[in-house]
Amino acid sequence: MADARLSRAATIVAARYRAPIIDTIRFSLLLVLLGWLLSKSFATLGYNWQWHRVKPFLFTISDAGITPGPLLYGLGVTLQISALSMIFSFLIGMFIALLRLSGSPVGQLLARGYLEVIRNTPLLIQIFFIYFVLGPVFGLGRFPAAVLALSLFEGAYASEIFRSGILSVEKGQLEAAASLGLKQHLIYRFIILPQAIRVVLPPLTSQAISLIKDSALVSTIAIYDLTMQAQALISETFLTFEVWFTVAILYLVITVTLSFLVAFLESRLKIS
Repeated sequence: MADARLSRAATIVAARYRAPIIDTIRFSLLLVLLGWLLSKSFATLGYNWQWHRVKPFLFTISDAGITPGPLLYGLGVTLQISALSMIFSFLIGMFIALLRLSGSPVGQLLARGYLEVIRNTPLLIQIFFIYFVLGPVFGLGRFPAAVLALSLFEGAYASEIFRSGILSVEKGQLEAAASLGLKQHLIYRFIILPQAIRVVLPPLTSQAISLIKDSALVSTIAIYDLTMQAQALISETFLTFEVWFTVAILYLVITVTLSFLVAFLESRLKIS
């Protein structure tokens, strides 16, 4: 019996070590295949690569120091819009989630109407509506209109994530807290939300990454974010592949960094 258990344990340990190795080999083969396909495709196109011209688009070094190029400037605008939209979308999502879980029929109806309208219309149309229709009425500029559109759009999806996290908390804990005389806001603050955050953190990360990628649409209202700067550079230099590949790498760096930060935060929450 003891030998069988040792053999089973050894098999499990070997499988755990073998799985990452197999995944790494498969991923490496996939990269090789993609590289071969890209090389064949570009060889057919006969494209003349000019990567040496990309560096000034990122930054220039002079006696005065390092000066950001148009792509880094656009990246800064993208980060500002994404950060503000992320904060407001999470606040809106939490508010709508609590409104749906409230006992008010009117509040539930308003929250449901907001979700149906936002989730069933394209983000691009919402950006145009807020900027061209609501903007002149309320005096919204391009930047506030972009932040508002992204916040409302992403907030609709964040609300469902928050609602599922809140509902994942056992009702017995809520009943026990209520029996102790805790008020509603204290129950949410000390019992529901600390447990719900651990549940909603991974899907919220995915939603934040989607927000960063969706922010590229604000270039349609002439905001010089990363995408708009890339389009302007391509129209001037005709370096289509070099510029778009550089932009893709910048977006990838942002999203991967965010994923690592949230993974670290998630591990800290599990430890605590």
